Amino acid sequence: MTTHSSSQPVAIITGAARGIGLACAKWFLARGYRVALLDIDNAELQQAGAALRESARVLALHCDVASPASVTTAIDRVSSTFGRIDALVNNAGVAVFKPLLEHTFEEWRQVMSVNLDGAFLCTQACAPVMLRNAGDQAKAAGGCGAVVNIASISGLRASTLRVAYGTSKAAIIHLTKQQAVELGNMGIRVNAIAPGPVDTDMAKKVHSAAIRADYADAIPLVRYGTPEEIAEGVGFLCSPAASYINGQTLAVDGGFDAAGIGLPSLR
Repeated sequence: MTTHSSSQPVAIITGAARGIGLACAKWFLARGYRVALLDIDNAELQQAGAALRESARVLALHCDVASPASVTTAIDRVSSTFGRIDALVNNAGVAVFKPLLEHTFEEWRQVMSVNLDGAFLCTQACAPVMLRNAGDQAKAAGGCGAVVNIASISGLRASTLRVAYGTSKAAIIHLTKQQAVELGNMGIRVNAIAPGPVDTDMAKKVHSAAIRADYADAIPLVRYGTPEEIAEGVGFLCSPAASYINGQTLAVDGGFDAAGIGLPSLR
């Protein structure tokens, strides 16, 4: 059963129970969207959905983005409930940080299946629904829909301990280009955001004081980003203001990628 006005836009965010995904959900809600939150952690997902206090405009769905059947079920539910899809944020991801020679194949496959396969599967499922928007106000505003894949600075520059994670994010950046070229012909724009270090709960748990100090030293803006700052970039790429932006990767990283390694003594 469709809820709310069929003309009210709809955004889907994967990995939406916390961090960047939840910040994106709040961004879209603040701008009048209906929002579908997808996450594999059902308990935390339901808490997040309830905390948003927008029950009529929020649909929280348990979903494993690495499972074709789970993705199909979730997207079908969004389509039948809201009647349309205008924005997809492929944010769900996992990371394994350990030396390359200690990485197991099982860990490699887990990272690839969630980070890369998930973005492929969710976009494949959402695009046909987005195409139903052709010819209406969404089309006039710059297309049938928009997809933003969350990559990482680790997909733009290599570093230790990230053989699977960094490779998956580099693949996401190229997947973005492939999707943009083909889906762009149909009116769906696809872009990527490459966050630098972001001050999420996960980062707070795993980044020691020494790691945080080193990152601050390497980033021209001398600080971590916030989930809300990443969400602003995501929202921009999904908005009519970005109607001619397609196939691009926007680094939201405080200048981390631009600076390279650098020498503290020369700054």
